Amino acid sequence: MMKLLLGLSRAIDALNEQIGKLTYWLILAAVLISTGNAIVRYTFNMSSNAWLEIQWYLFSFVFLFCAGYTLLHNQHVRIDVISSNLSGRGRAWIDILGTIFFLLPMAITIMWLSWPIFVDAYTTKEISANAGGLLIWPGRLMLPVGFFLLVLQGFSELIKRVAFLRGLIPDPAEKDEGPTAEELLAAELRKERGEAA
Repeated sequence: MMKLLLGLSRAIDALNEQIGKLTYWLILAAVLISTGNAIVRYTFNMSSNAWLEIQWYLFSFVFLFCAGYTLLHNQHVRIDVISSNLSGRGRAWIDILGTIFFLLPMAITIMWLSWPIFVDAYTTKEISANAGGLLIWPGRLMLPVGFFLLVLQGFSELIKRVAFLRGLIPDPAEKDEGPTAEELLAAELRKERGEAA
């Protein structure tokens, strides 16, 4: 059973990884749209609310859809005053309890409550009140979908922590970030000293 769950966890991780990589391009798109809009506005004294709203949509997409990606890479803000002094098993228990009692209930509640708001915007074909504004429902859809991705990643992290506690996988909270900038600099200095000698 645990092998099946770990397979599901890998599939969820792959999904959020791909979505996270897609958002890199959306950030670039938002920057280019913002730049183009500013140039047109100041050069030709023309503007459109649609261009501003596209930027808001792209920012919302990045923020909401990357929540699962951020959790996958263990980059959410944490207060490690207690957990930094614990063993890997102790941190895994904190993650399990935090996921079960805080993350999943919060994310499921937001996802559940935001769905009817999206459905209402979609069925009424709600449009922005701004002149030349966009349809509202794509923006409303981002909220339940983004929190759904976070819920999925929460389940994936839960599976990995339980597997770690059972000794089936290494600690998923350990980050292999490679050498720090200081370590790279020290290695380069040692290399230069070796070549000079």
